[in-house]
Amino acid sequence: MPGYELFGDAERNQVNEVLETGILMRYGFDGARKGIWKAKELESDICNYFGAGHAQLVSSGTAALTTAMAALGIGAGDEVIMPSFTFVASFEAVVSVGAVPVVVEIDDTLTMDPKSVEAAITSKTKAVMPVHMCGSMAQLDELKDICTRHNLLLLEDACQAIGAKYKGKHVGTIGDAGTFSFDFVKIITCAEGGAVMTNKLDVYEKCDQYSDHGHDHKGKDRGADLHPYLGYNFRISELHAAVGVAQLKRLPEFLEMQLKNHNIIFEALKAIPEVTFRRIPDEAGNTGSFLSFFLPTEAITRAVVTEFQARGIAGNFYWFDNNWHYIRKWQHLQHGSFMHKFYPEHRAAIMEQVNKAFPQSDALMARCISSSISLTWTETQAKERGASMADAIRKVLKEALATA
Repeated sequence: MPGYELFGDAERNQVNEVLETGILMRYGFDGARKGIWKAKELESDICNYFGAGHAQLVSSGTAALTTAMAALGIGAGDEVIMPSFTFVASFEAVVSVGAVPVVVEIDDTLTMDPKSVEAAITSKTKAVMPVHMCGSMAQLDELKDICTRHNLLLLEDACQAIGAKYKGKHVGTIGDAGTFSFDFVKIITCAEGGAVMTNKLDVYEKCDQYSDHGHDHKGKDRGADLHPYLGYNFRISELHAAVGVAQLKRLPEFLEMQLKNHNIIFEALKAIPEVTFRRIPDEAGNTGSFLSFFLPTEAITRAVVTEFQARGIAGNFYWFDNNWHYIRKWQHLQHGSFMHKFYPEHRAAIMEQVNKAFPQSDALMARCISSSISLTWTETQAKERGASMADAIRKVLKEALATA
């Protein structure tokens, strides 16, 4: 992980096809583009590969979430339940449509705890937004059941789990809508880009319109398009889509390599009794982009992180101290550092959410390390890394026992 590690001729060839036409925008200029429509091609490929009824490309994963929520009718006065562990963009997107992000605890899957979700439902709840973090999936059966019983929308943030499956279906295609991110450090990349997937035609058509200033895209003259709704500019370019066309074709190769290296590291660490692993709701659907594990205490975990750094073992994430992925460190939000004004009620609701306590999540995240899995390791390198990680953990555990 991620796809940029193996950027090569396939991606360059796709981009060169666009450059040869000189038409870099995804819409219009039909004759000059000589039949080259990379965004349309990638949308079709996404539907075919992931089993989605419809796909709309946009400029980022954040734009995909915002577009999906708008198309689903989520907005002012609504609450969207989301997990405490996610990239901050998930929170930003809910705020951007005027809704309130209601943050709940995670469990040992590193995704939202269904019990915490159920407890957070109010008369204002409109949607549940699981985030499939670090290449694995949320507990979708339980969450779907909650949404069905309470008549709520299920919006999947699958930005970090491209290629993951839950009981045979790709994540992002199971809810009312789902989103991918194709930014530079995702499992496959467009450099920048995202997608909304849905099996609902009306939701797709609204995504198509919302992401391009409200254009209905039903005529041959872009300037004469009708505008059924207000929209914004979340378009992807043909250059970005071209990279995605190549990367998606390589996704099976990427997943195979990730899982092979993931399993090598897993085998090295599972021999240590004090190490436990993230629970994956469907092991067969894991992407292998991260290996996430827990140590007995926060102090031991911090010491292991330090030992990894001392040994030059890079790519290990201690999310408990991460500025962007765990709510504990979202200090800009906790301090109300907003550039534009909010209605007082909206601002107060946001501030309440970001300043809540999350003891269950803290207890997990304080003991968690996620090790990213590279596509470029040879089998020998993966084994050496696993052995070095295991040796570092044993060293810290031995020192902790000696001082206990």
